[in-house]
Amino acid sequence: MTALMNREEFRAALENAIQGKSANKSPFSIAWATGQLSRAHLARWAENHYHYVGPFADYLAYLYARTPDHMTEAKDFLLANMYEEEIGGDRHTDLLIRFAEACGTTRERVVDPDNMSPTTRGLQSWCYAVAMREDPVVAVAGLVVGLESQVPSIYRRQTPTLKQTYGFTEEEVEFFDLHIVSDEIHGERGYQIVLEHANTPALQARCLKICEIGAQMRLLYTTALYHDYVAADLPQLALAA
Repeated sequence: MTALMNREEFRAALENAIQGKSANKSPFSIAWATGQLSRAHLARWAENHYHYVGPFADYLAYLYARTPDHMTEAKDFLLANMYEEEIGGDRHTDLLIRFAEACGTTRERVVDPDNMSPTTRGLQSWCYAVAMREDPVVAVAGLVVGLESQVPSIYRRQTPTLKQTYGFTEEEVEFFDLHIVSDEIHGERGYQIVLEHANTPALQARCLKICEIGAQMRLLYTTALYHDYVAADLPQLALAA
């Protein structure tokens, strides 16, 4: 990249970096959205997902500490995001555990790191590395735009199936309903921070690349859930995906 893109061009490029790599394309997500998973499969998802999203406030805290003071709106956003995750009402991880228990697993199994797959561990480690090492603008691009902004589109496909096909109650799926709303707001705030502060061609290029990698990481993580927990039961999905 040799020239600085304007905001419209850069926004389109960021969206294009994620497009085609959505976790919706994984066989696990396809099986979920079409009602082919069992509650046991969903329990394995919850046990893994806890170790990806559970530390999300920690990722943001590392990033917050490294964000320069002149990026006031970015620091305010990161702090508000952490607050919502941990103490702004029901703790998000508690809502996830409520869903997990409705699937038939236990809080003890969910919080035990031995129950996450190696790919989930890799995604968690990647998030920590981005938060601790990348330029703060690039880190926002990776964690918020590349990962968090995908959530509403994923959960809008999965949540109706949880209620209509799997028979979960409104209370049991509150984790998903909450994130459809909150992560749409968070994703847009993330976009605005990146559009404002990625002010050189090199920084824009790094943001684009990390968005692409973030989307790939979530797709890889979700696909691994299928191979680790579902493939033996639904092998035809590997061909259909």
